[in-house]
Amino acid sequence: MNSGQVKVLIIEDYPDMRALLCLILNSLGYLPIVATHGKEGVEKAISEKPKLILMDIRMPIMDGLEAARALRAHPETKEIPILVTTALLRHPDRAACLEAGCSDYMLRPFKVLDLQNKIRELLTGH
Repeated sequence: MNSGQVKVLIIEDYPDMRALLCLILNSLGYLPIVATHGKEGVEKAISEKPKLILMDIRMPIMDGLEAARALRAHPETKEIPILVTTALLRHPDRAACLEAGCSDYMLRPFKVLDLQNKIRELLTGH
């Protein structure tokens, strides 16, 4: 493992999507860290201090909106950008994500280049 790699936390309950996101992040030179639900994701964000979080909305134990609010409320995670990756298409879902503190929203399926560009944008601030 390259200690210079940027950590990206994936909070996703669906195993195939977790595996795909890990594969994409590895290929782009990032170090993926995984959590299978929101509560575990919040705990890992606090302990691992990733530079970015990719998160689903619908998950067991703690959903993405609850996790986003918890991350924003914690001093060590409140500034970490959160990118929601979800298949939900409704406008109210996007608004709820942004209100909960998520930085941006990306619909699935997405193109790898679009994800790469969105990650770069969130990590650099532009």
